[in-house]
Parts: sequence; C-alpha cells; structure tokens
Amino acid sequence: MADCSITLGNKNYSSWSLRGWLVLERCGIPFEEIVVPLRQADTRARILEHSPSGKVPCLRLHEAGQDLVVWDSLAIAEALAERFPQAGLWPAEAAARARARAVAAEMHAGFGALRQWLPMDMRASRPAEGRKLRAAPGVEADVARVVAIWESCRRDFGAPAGGDFLFGGFGAADAAYLPVASRFRTYGIGLGGPAAAYAETLLAWPPLAAWRQAAETEPWVIEFPELDPILRPR
Repeated sequence: MADCSITLGNKNYSSWSLRGWLVLERCGIPFEEIVVPLRQADTRARILEHSPSGKVPCLRLHEAGQDLVVWDSLAIAEALAERFPQAGLWPAEAAARARARAVAAEMHAGFGALRQWLPMDMRASRPAEGRKLRAAPGVEADVARVVAIWESCRRDFGAPAGGDFLFGGFGAADAAYLPVASRFRTYGIGLGGPAAAYAETLLAWPPLAAWRQAAETEPWVIEFPELDPILRPR
C-alpha cells in the first residue's frame, strides 16, 4: 500500500474529487490515485471499499503506524494543512486565513443551483446550452455571488500579496473554486474584469493539465437528463 492514496470519481465529472486532488497535489508528496467511475451499478460498493461515507474524495495517509482516513474535500484540506504547512494551503495572516476558510466553506455548503444546472464536464463545450441553463432558478444569483467573492478576495488579499490567486499563492480556497471556473468555460458563462482574469489563472494552473489529460482519455460518459426541464421544456 502506498503511504498516501486518494479515491476519486471520474476526472471529467467529479468536481469534489478535483478539489481534494488539487490540495493533495499542492503538498508535493507522492500519492496513489484510485479512480471509481460514478453512476455505475457497482459505484457505491466500490467506493465503500475505500471511503466509509460511500462518497469521494477520500484520503488515506499511513503515518505513525496507523491509517488516517479523511472523506470530505474540506476536511482533506484541513488535514493536509496541519501536516504540510509548507504547502501554504491557508494564508499565514489571520484575517486572510479567516476569509479563505469562509469562502471555501461557502463553496462547500452552498451554490446548489450552480452545481445542479451547470454540472462539471471538462471535455465539453456547451455555450448554447449554457445560455439556457443560466436562466434556471438560482443560477444567475450563484454566478453573481461567485464573481463577488473572486473580486473582493483578489482586491483585499490576493493583489496586495503580489500573487495571482485569491490570497496570493495557490491554496485551498482556489482549489474550491477551480471546478467553478471549469464550469464557466464549459457553459460559456461570460465574465469580465478581475473575475475573468482570475478564472483564466485558475484554468492555466499547471497541475490541472495532467488532470484534464486524464479526463480526456476516460472511457466513461455520464448523461444529464435532469437538465432537460431547462434545455427541452415541454
């Protein structure tokens, strides 16, 4: 068994897996990936072999003769920040760190409309569908809130720190929002000014290239019939 492993869903579709993977990758340690395709008949049973919640991502760390198991993306970020402070997952300054935790937690707990109507699909380009889906209940408000978070964090912390991310260097808060930038690109959600620049910075983050390459070569395809009420209303 590797000293560290992370169980993930399909890289093309699983935004929560991407968040956990990004913070783990940021720590700069070797780790094993276990990818379980989602929405298959045996998906839950296979995930339960690694994750007690039956959900992904799930981190396993072997340390001090024991296995540490963490099965939530935000909890993974916290566990890794404690063990690898050199990764800078949270800002060093107290006010910045509090804001970073707040906006990461807001992403973790909120934005239900955005997740429901703009599912992550890294291989796709669907701007025509995006124009319809943006009109779904709650989506426009979620987009506006994301933009407000990005612009305020860049203004108050990122730019003064001299970095290109929300709080200077890439951290857990950026990992929380990178899948959102991917969704915006897939569905052609137009942005302007600082928000657009930040989204491009996220999508150009070098480790993402490896994730995207794996997503491009995955054989699994997930359909989203739940979008039909907006895309093909009766």
